[in-house]
Amino acid sequence: MSLGRGFDIYVRLPADYDPDGPAYPVVYLLDGDSLFPILAANHLFLTYDEGLPEAVVVGIAYGGFDASVNRRGLDFQSPDEGLPLDQAGAEAFHTVLTDELIPIIEARFNADPKRRILFGQSRGGNLVLYSAVAHPDFFWGRIASNPSLTPGMGSIIGRAAPGGRDDLRVVVTSGEQDRADLRAEAALWIETWSSRDKAERPWQVRLIPIAGGTHAANAPDAYRAAILWLFGEDRPGD
Repeated sequence: MSLGRGFDIYVRLPADYDPDGPAYPVVYLLDGDSLFPILAANHLFLTYDEGLPEAVVVGIAYGGFDASVNRRGLDFQSPDEGLPLDQAGAEAFHTVLTDELIPIIEARFNADPKRRILFGQSRGGNLVLYSAVAHPDFFWGRIASNPSLTPGMGSIIGRAAPGGRDDLRVVVTSGEQDRADLRAEAALWIETWSSRDKAERPWQVRLIPIAGGTHAANAPDAYRAAILWLFGEDRPGD
């Protein structure tokens, strides 16, 4: 890959996967080392209990948590004032997603390019929101679960790149027992973008509190609440 290092990629196919039928939405999970085993399986239960559409679920993993292989601190870091460019790898990592990984997934599986979803937790949530601001049209839905946005707020709170779609959605979930500073950052991001004119904001935005939610342990609750809103018919308007 262009980063000079590889990733472990995990793919969960729908139970009734049909390579020749209607194309499936695809959910791309950052931090796949930890989140893929939890959320890929949980998606099946959501189809059983909630009527959620089946999806291809892709986990993007480093192969471990040791700093020698896990570079999430670099890859999920968006630019900010005073931050050296060599420490902000969000754009380079996003290019790996858009130009290298996702074309392979969409060539190999029956995937719908109009319904891509990106999920990130904590610093992964920062990458999700950077993607929304810098490359709005690429993912239909984005979920930032308890995002950690400092440093990096400078590049995700300013002007968004122009978008050409009118169906884009961004969800930020915030655990009620998460750190106060992270909850404040999430609220600030939502408040800032919600107050802007539609011409400046290429997506619908929604903040979903997770009752009793902590920073990481409630990722399935965040996923459930957010993805049901993404696919729900009764989505709040702007």
